[in-house]
Amino acid sequence: MRVPALLSIMLTAACAGPPAPLQQAMGPSEGPSEGATSAAIRLAGEGQFTTSDTAAIVYDRKLVPQGAQGSAHVESADGQTRTTLVVEGLLPNHHYGAHLHVKPCGKKPDETGPHFQHKAGEISPASEVWLDFTTNAEGAGRSSARNDWVLDPAKLPGSLVIHAKATKTSGPEVGTAGDRVACLTLKKVS
Repeated sequence: MRVPALLSIMLTAACAGPPAPLQQAMGPSEGPSEGATSAAIRLAGEGQFTTSDTAAIVYDRKLVPQGAQGSAHVESADGQTRTTLVVEGLLPNHHYGAHLHVKPCGKKPDETGPHFQHKAGEISPASEVWLDFTTNAEGAGRSSARNDWVLDPAKLPGSLVIHAKATKTSGPEVGTAGDRVACLTLKKVS
């Protein structure tokens, strides 16, 4: 199967929403399990990485070649936040870091702000969303994360940023993953 066809299948499946058991558990308007009744929060961002469109923008063409594309989906409900990332056309057999950031993508990498954190000041995969992945021989990759908290509707992440290197999991630079090489702006979807 060609990689573009594979990405099309994955994107179609991701856009279809959560698996049936999660849909049934959530119901049409259930929200956080902390007692508040609100709709599930769904965010999505996708596209071909260009140098001009901040919906899907590239900051480093050496690590994100022409034609590369990605899709990110976040769903927060029933006490959990699930995030998925699917990419194609990146460098083959390369380990990238990826995290949610607080602001939408901008023309410059730093415009995305810091990593989104559920607990302010806590740098860990429990408080942040870490989506590191290694691409296959064709430059395609996939990652997912599940966090045991729900998003605050008043404080949503604005983007998913792909970084040049794997996320450091210990030491003084824990949570860092090198330069920001590409970005997908996340928008609320119904």
